[in-house]
Amino acid sequence: MSASADCMPVSHVRLRKAGRIDGHQLAFRNAGVDDAAFILGLRSDASKARHLSRGSVSLADQQDWLRRYETDPAQAYFIITTRADDRPVGTVRLYDPQGDSFCWGSWIRTDDAPVGFALESALMVYAYGQWLGFEASHFDVRIANDKVWSLHERLGARRVRSTAHDHHYVMDAEAIDRLLKSHARRLPTGIRVDPI
Repeated sequence: MSASADCMPVSHVRLRKAGRIDGHQLAFRNAGVDDAAFILGLRSDASKARHLSRGSVSLADQQDWLRRYETDPAQAYFIITTRADDRPVGTVRLYDPQGDSFCWGSWIRTDDAPVGFALESALMVYAYGQWLGFEASHFDVRIANDKVWSLHERLGARRVRSTAHDHHYVMDAEAIDRLLKSHARRLPTGIRVDPI
């Protein structure tokens, strides 16, 4: 699965922000300071935050973090919206590039996210990683977050180690290609990337 020909990546691999990435029913848009209240609402919800790294629950601190993020070239943080009405329904972040592999996380959804949110947003993350030129992904999931790590395993992630709190995973190039091909109907036209 690839992006349209008019949106081809540059020749070297690096993590870059995008203004917008359109999928089928979802879109990612670059997070900004104006999104601080939405992000804070998700991160301070007790049921959603129980598997997240601890952080401040202050709106001012969230705004400051987003201001620093604007100039950070090593991550891309997105608000996930519905394409139909641009309603915010979640977040996701790509970060920690290591050679041809990127990490992703901060994957949170609202209670009213559309059916198919998890699969389509994961496909979009991997398709964008490929668009950037990455071949693999690495990430960790809290052991207690069994719904999420079992989803990752069903999608083809390989557990490489576990610590007291986390399972660590990799998705190699073959696994990503297999995932994108086996679920191509979920992104029938691939992704469309509007760079910043």
